[in-house]
Amino acid sequence: MSIVIPAIDIINGKCVRLSKGDYNTEKVYGDDPLEMALLFKEKGATRIHIVDLDAARSGKQSNVLAIQKIIDHSGLKVQVGGGVRNRIDVITWLNAGAEKVIVGSTAQKDKPEVASWIVEFGSDKIIIGADVKDGFIAVHGWEETSEDRIENLITFYVDKGAQYFLCTDIMQDGMLQGPSLGLYQNLLKQFAGIQLIASGGVSSDDDIKKLESIGIKMAVVGKAIYEGKVNIDTLFKN
Repeated sequence: MSIVIPAIDIINGKCVRLSKGDYNTEKVYGDDPLEMALLFKEKGATRIHIVDLDAARSGKQSNVLAIQKIIDHSGLKVQVGGGVRNRIDVITWLNAGAEKVIVGSTAQKDKPEVASWIVEFGSDKIIIGADVKDGFIAVHGWEETSEDRIENLITFYVDKGAQYFLCTDIMQDGMLQGPSLGLYQNLLKQFAGIQLIASGGVSSDDDIKKLESIGIKMAVVGKAIYEGKVNIDTLFKN
């Protein structure tokens, strides 16, 4: 069964969601990220996905205190990303108690450097964030699209020993119109053995079952939880 990982995206210390990665569509769902994390834990979640959206855009860690509170007081395993630009950022989050660190823009822009982090910290500590727009990798809070296709990115990092890949189809993210099943099916077929984390588009409990049916074992779910589109009382109990 798929492990559902609830998402907390943070801007200015608040829980928000965007649509298609557009910062102009920001919608606030709570003023206290720790309170939200504790609710997820109460409902049965064991881990959580946190992104500092301010840092994703600026490259400067902006919500460290809010995230640190979740790490320290929620009892959840935390995977954190947003604005991870250098080795010190990785060390900082791992030392802070994060289980895994998500590397997105830098994984595209400085592949040799990020490959060295996989060796240094271990493939179980680094998640390669592969955010996709029309098949191409997007960077810097999804505000820029590169010329590199997702298949090329994954091929490079698989060769370097990476295990975990977080794949988000930007055009589906926050839209509540269903996940990109075809994209995930193709990636699982092409890269058998990787730990592919699906993200974006989940709109119902049925969508989670569809992800399970194609072999996805981990799925990040955000807006569908906040908008009450999935049953939070059973979501984490599969």
